[in-house]
Amino acid sequence: MKNITEENVPETFRNFQKDFTVYAPGRINLIGEHTDYNNGFVLPTAIDKTIKLHFRANNTPYTCSVYSKTYHKSFSFDLRKISRSDVDWENYILGVVNEIQKLGEYPEGFDCIIESDLPVGAGISSSAALECGTAFGLNELFHLDLSRQAIAELSRNAEHNYVGTKCGIMDQYASILSKEGHLILLDCRNLEATYIPADLEGYKLLLLNTGVSHSLASSEYNTRRKECEEAVKLISVAYPEVKSLRDVNLERLYEVKDSLPEQLYRRAHYVVSENDRVLKAVEAIKQKDLEQFGLLMYDSHKGLRDEYQVSCKELDFLVELTTEYSPVKGARMMGGGFGGCTINLIEENALDEFIKIASEAYQKEFGITPEAIVVSPEQGTYLKKN
Repeated sequence: MKNITEENVPETFRNFQKDFTVYAPGRINLIGEHTDYNNGFVLPTAIDKTIKLHFRANNTPYTCSVYSKTYHKSFSFDLRKISRSDVDWENYILGVVNEIQKLGEYPEGFDCIIESDLPVGAGISSSAALECGTAFGLNELFHLDLSRQAIAELSRNAEHNYVGTKCGIMDQYASILSKEGHLILLDCRNLEATYIPADLEGYKLLLLNTGVSHSLASSEYNTRRKECEEAVKLISVAYPEVKSLRDVNLERLYEVKDSLPEQLYRRAHYVVSENDRVLKAVEAIKQKDLEQFGLLMYDSHKGLRDEYQVSCKELDFLVELTTEYSPVKGARMMGGGFGGCTINLIEENALDEFIKIASEAYQKEFGITPEAIVVSPEQGTYLKKN
């Protein structure tokens, strides 16, 4: 077992003897934003940036202690008295433990040190990585025999019940079930996954982090979900078999347009169109038609900006900038919105030049240098013993 030491850490974590380390990756989503909680299609994958969680059993029945090297904060809790915390990041861990207990599985006392190279607020799902990494580690430490899909689902439930974000399943599924070198075409209605080889020869996936995270993000996320549910209720008056926007195609949506308020129609039109774009994007990748794939990315961003209204001026600026630089084939905002990253499909040999151009332009416009992150499709959550 390897020692982990750091000055000024709580005494519990000094000369820490870990049992193993869990590597829980962030994720990107190439296309299919805000469709997962509408039972639609998404196209995510895990990336080569992770949260590392160092675990050890502490041989107590109920006492657990967690230290975040990122925040330089720690907390402890009793497994018999799990409750929500006033500290946001703690709830991702507490929520996971609570969901595991609700399944009739009972971890014992453990200690955990967390360190991350995932930018917080960048839209690459550091929260899902933390949830899945915690669940995966406890599953291994206490031999709970939970499947990877069960871990994804309980992690999603933890975010609903303890964090309060009514997210879909995409982030957690991608963080734990991805395969190296592949994208996941995930049907969020039945969780059927098709692994698509990420044949991007000559191209790279570049994230540009705006460096902003507007306070609207989490409240507006839940609002969009409610708006979609309201649209479904109205559509189901004419079509009772409609249970989610996944059950609606564009033709049917046009038929009921007059019965929907304009804003709800725009929300529904985006989701239905985005589902179509995901399927077309998969075909474009299979055909190695990355020009077409890039156009679909731009269309996705337009829908997110104009119909779903979850973009912001910083994201729009970076996407618009790419339209004047031909080596970028496609770009869009990624994640919940109102900040975070754009994802760009770019010719590999143009990476350095474009990062320089984008950085200078963004700095001039907003006084911030955007963080450039080159990512590649990687495996889901895994464990190392040394």
